[in-house]
Amino acid sequence: MVDNPFLNGLRTHFTDDQIQRLGSVCVGIAGAGGLGSNVAAHLVRSGICRLVVADFDHVAPSNLNRQFFFIDQVGMEKVRALEANLLGINPDLDMQALETRLDAGNVRQVFEPCHVIVEALDRARDKKMMADTFMADPRLLVCASGIGGWGYSDRIRTRRVRDTFYLVGDGRSEVSAALPPTAAIVGLAAAKQADVVIDTILGSRFTFSGS
Repeated sequence: MVDNPFLNGLRTHFTDDQIQRLGSVCVGIAGAGGLGSNVAAHLVRSGICRLVVADFDHVAPSNLNRQFFFIDQVGMEKVRALEANLLGINPDLDMQALETRLDAGNVRQVFEPCHVIVEALDRARDKKMMADTFMADPRLLVCASGIGGWGYSDRIRTRRVRDTFYLVGDGRSEVSAALPPTAAIVGLAAAKQADVVIDTILGSRFTFSGS
């Protein structure tokens, strides 16, 4: 295998056992926008090597204020642009980039190979669809709700709804004209979603706030 400077560097921070555990988990991400693209970047930087990312959209100029894309990628399929950017972090990444619109009819099949599922969709009805589909699933599900606007960043909380179901956000600040999506708040929520995944894989004793 070609020497991988990223993985070599990761050994500065993680034990070989931790790296093996992180590398063995496949994480599914529903959506490659503000939440999904940044969750993916955090996970890959943390040692996750296997991803399934599904999104039907293309990179637009309006995405660049908060999503992990660059101006020369405008017009590209989000999943393809994201894959290219993530491979720039870890060239050994194994990512399935699926250009597809998720719905109740295909979402189980799309994420069938995954051990963990992250909901990173825009519309409330799609978020509900993910929760309804995977709420009773034994796999970890990490969703987000309420990430609009700016200010009072402590409102973005991680809540354990059930043993394997976590919800990140303030639960009320829906993105709108009055509460636009911003890099700091969206990025904070994405980082918290990624942290739940890493915490679960590494078996930390950290206790999240209850619902």
